[in-house]
Amino acid sequence: MITVSVPPAIDSIALEARIASRADVRLVPWALQGPPSVPARELDAVVLPFHTTSATPNPGYVGPTELAALATAESVRLVQLLSIGAEGVAAHLPPAAALCNAVGVMERQTAELAVTLVLASQRDLAGFVRRASTGTDRWDNRRTPGLAGARVLLVGHGGIGSLVERMLEPFGVAVTRVAGSERTLPDGRAVHGPDALPALAADADVVVVTLPLTTRTRGLIGAEVLAAMPDRALLVNVGRGPVVDTAALLVELRAGRLRAALDVTDPEPLPDDHELWALDDVIVTPHVGGNTELMPRLLLDLVADQLVRLDRGLPLENTVEEPR
Repeated sequence: MITVSVPPAIDSIALEARIASRADVRLVPWALQGPPSVPARELDAVVLPFHTTSATPNPGYVGPTELAALATAESVRLVQLLSIGAEGVAAHLPPAAALCNAVGVMERQTAELAVTLVLASQRDLAGFVRRASTGTDRWDNRRTPGLAGARVLLVGHGGIGSLVERMLEPFGVAVTRVAGSERTLPDGRAVHGPDALPALAADADVVVVTLPLTTRTRGLIGAEVLAAMPDRALLVNVGRGPVVDTAALLVELRAGRLRAALDVTDPEPLPDDHELWALDDVIVTPHVGGNTELMPRLLLDLVADQLVRLDRGLPLENTVEEPR
């Protein structure tokens, strides 16, 4: 039998039902706030709550202080994330623990939100709703930039970025791709390296960021890239907030030169008095990219399969290779 801690975000009854006939697993609650409900040495696996690198995490999330509690569970062999991003966790892993993420759970929903933000911004839905609610210029049937035929730069071409590209195909957009390294896709499409970003941004109507946060991506979308973007171009970020330099972005937004649609921000959560909330050409959503009604079921399926693998001694899926 293996003993596994699960956070409140996971329905333990539903998880147990998925595992019951497949593995011998004992589930115990632990949200990393205080000691686990059993001695830490008895844990074989920890299903981590949603996590953040912020010292002031959102409700239901854990931050660096709580993550430090992982080190007390020295016998843990698996730390399972409920997200794709793994930033900030590796430093706290028990010595023998594998770190696995939730690849396959949130990519489609996050790509869906990215395209939603692009469409909403390119057709200025927020502006039309705002004028309708205030009663000012309600029938201002002016032209908007639109998406059809636009030049789109995808910054990140993993699971989310590649899905965004597929979802954009019907709009006849011209897509350029940037990822962590230069490569050619099997069908011959080019993926540029990050050094090409400023030059490519200069020719983009829309820039969509889907990158995870690493030491290499932090601040990647900074003053140089933002200044290179054409006037009134749109920046969309559904990756991680610190990939974009918020201070540099605010300079461009205050001047009215760029527009933005952000599902992730730096800082996060975004304070109520932050300037981003008040700017007309900015849409902010509260980090909800993967958060649809489909997500809990997909997470349960993933966690159940991983625990069965652990119990049977089979190779784990979605292992994250990060330095400790």
